This record gives sequence, structure tokens and C-alpha cells, in this order.
Amino acid sequence: MTIKPTVAVLGPGGVGGLLAALLSRSGHRVICLARESTAESLRTDGIQVRSRQFGEFTASVEADTELREPVDACLIAVKQTGLESALSRVPAKALGDTLLVPFLNGVEHPAALRARYGSGQVAPAAIRVESTRVSADPVVIEQGSPFVEVDLASATAPRRRLDALAAALTASGVTTRVTDDATATLWTKLAFLAPFALLTTRYAAPLDVVLDRHRTELEALVAETAAVGRAHGAPTDAARLLARYGSFLPGTKSSMQRDAEAGRALELDAIGGALLRAAEARGVAVPVAARLVEELRAAGY
Repeated sequence: MTIKPTVAVLGPGGVGGLLAALLSRSGHRVICLARESTAESLRTDGIQVRSRQFGEFTASVEADTELREPVDACLIAVKQTGLESALSRVPAKALGDTLLVPFLNGVEHPAALRARYGSGQVAPAAIRVESTRVSADPVVIEQGSPFVEVDLASATAPRRRLDALAAALTASGVTTRVTDDATATLWTKLAFLAPFALLTTRYAAPLDVVLDRHRTELEALVAETAAVGRAHGAPTDAARLLARYGSFLPGTKSSMQRDAEAGRALELDAIGGALLRAAEARGVAVPVAARLVEELRAAGY
């Protein structure tokens, strides 16, 4: 009999909550780590999912304010803006050999996590999905995209552990692959995400409107982000990135745009700032990206 991995999820929001619910529904023990009010709601009502891909269901999960025992994997699904405070819920002494899998935006967080927990335990990941937590009590997740795709990437974490997590995610309905090239994984995501996030937020418009009204600017920005990715050793291709935007439904918003609408702190530095720093490090000109970041900062973000 195969023992199913136990998974902790730090941050049961749109991404973490969806993954927690899918893993629980497929028979895994799942421990969500959150503030006490959210943890109590999770214990009482579980996670309610409304999904075009998976339908409507409620999944039961365990919940706590911090990790108190080693698990097979801990998925880190908080925003970069709240990462430092959230990591207090994952004390190093409780980890053991737990695999840490950050689903954060940007490319700079793996180094910070490796310095804190050790390089052999951190396996950067990228996820492609539109999923939002629309209620915190009870926790309700709405998935708008007809897909959930995950890349797990690490050259230092044990491959068998990555394969086991990938198998668990695949069995739960998540299209998952494993690679040892974290640079390619993170840059492929950022090269796609930065134009999506910066333009939808700058123009307060969903992706289909950006494609219709600001396509020339989008194409220029994608060319810039792809060039920065290639300069850092990732096989980022502008044409493939542009084609990807067409697979999203009308009305699709970036998480940065949703945060702006809700008055929450934006991941502008983790996405746009990281892109500008990476471009400067390799001497790549990114005038469109620089202008958009400056305009968003000038707007108070």
C-alpha cells in the first residue's frame, strides 16, 4: 500500500487554498497554516471550491497557526509582501527534512529561503492558474481558469521527494512536471506574469481589454521580459509567451490588479522591481517595463 504524502500549506488563499482542497479531496492529509481566525474557519467549515475545471466541492483540512511536526512537503503560497511574517509559522526546528515548495512571484525569493532553511530543502515552483479566495469565513475559492499547471524545479532537493509530490498533485488533477532547471522555471513564469500584472494594473482592465487596446505595448513588454530571461540563461520565447495570453477567458484579472482594486499592498517590487534589477544586472534595456513600474509607483503603489 502506497502511503500518501502529508502536505502543509502556508497561506490558504487563491493558490494555496485550491491546492490544499484538491490534495485533501484526493485523500491526502493537509495542514493549512494561517492566522487563528482563518484556522478556526478551516477547522469548522473546510475549504469550499467553485471551479470551472473541478466543479463545486468542499474539502476538509486540518489547520494550525504554525507547523508543529515534519511533513513531506510544505507549500508556501503567500504573497511576497507577507512572506517574512508568514515564515514565522514555519519554524526551522519543526521542519525536519520537509520539502519547502514556494509558489511565490518573482525570482529572488529562493535565495532567501535557502539561506534560512538550507538549499537541499527548497524546491522553487511555478503555477499557472486563475484562482481567488473570495471569502475568508468560510474559506471560499473560485477558480476561473480551465487548467492548473505546476512546475517543480530544483537541482538540490531530492528528486524522489519532488517526484512523490508531483505524483500527488497529478493525482489530484493538477498537471505537474518536474525539472532540475529552476532558472528556466522561474523566468518563464516572470516573463509571462510581469506584462500581465503590470499592464492590467496600470490600465485597471482585464487581460482581454489589454490585448485589444494595448497590444503593441504588451508585445514590446513581452519582448523585454523575454530578453531579460534569456540573459539570465532561461529559454524564454516572446512568441510563445504572447500566445499563452489567448488561452485565458474574457474578464481575467491579474492578482496584482485584484490587490489594487481591494486596496491591498501590491507585489510591485517582487515582480516589476525584480525585473528591473535583473535587467540592470545583465545590461538589458527595458524602457517599457521601467516606465510602467514608475507610473505605478507614482500612483501610490
